[in-house]
Amino acid sequence: MSDDEQDHYFTAAPASADERRRIRVRLDGEDREVETAGGIFSPGRIDLGTEVLLRSVAAPPDGALLDLGCGWGPIALTQALQNPRATVWAVDVNERSLDLVRRNAEILGITTLCAVRPEDVPEDVQLAEIWSNPPIRVGKAVLHSMLETWLPRLAPGASAYLVVQRHLGADSLQRWIAERFPEDEVRRTASAKGFRVIQVTRP
Repeated sequence: MSDDEQDHYFTAAPASADERRRIRVRLDGEDREVETAGGIFSPGRIDLGTEVLLRSVAAPPDGALLDLGCGWGPIALTQALQNPRATVWAVDVNERSLDLVRRNAEILGITTLCAVRPEDVPEDVQLAEIWSNPPIRVGKAVLHSMLETWLPRLAPGASAYLVVQRHLGADSLQRWIAERFPEDEVRRTASAKGFRVIQVTRP
């Protein structure tokens, strides 16, 4: 098995060679060139779930925004492009992903994006919105712990938008969120190409 095959996108330090390459992708309605590499999630393109999410959410509000599990950055970069007044926190445990997001922000001239490990987001940051294609394959316990950490950091009235593949438990995750956070409004806002977009809104 090669290093690439052994790597997971939720590995902190991928073993595969950090061979950078440029690809062209469509972000915020324009074709743009970004940098990517192996050992991260969906290195060759914008994955289908992320595309579904980006097509189904409106431009983000001012304030602090979060991309939870940012990969090379399609969600965080879109947030920053759509609202230059916002501060975007691109969060991942994969150091290569974080380095790529920083590089891609530089390529695109974005200065409002902070790519950091989860523990490096200041505790006093209240989030105006979360967009995420969460790492479902880490397992339910880890995924639930991530959501228990970040959903309570939404400001009053703010929303999280999570895209999850139907066959990987989108409906059961929606039920769990509703049970775990009964004060929040939890609903499905979009369904396309086998993916669901779940909106969680704080009271």
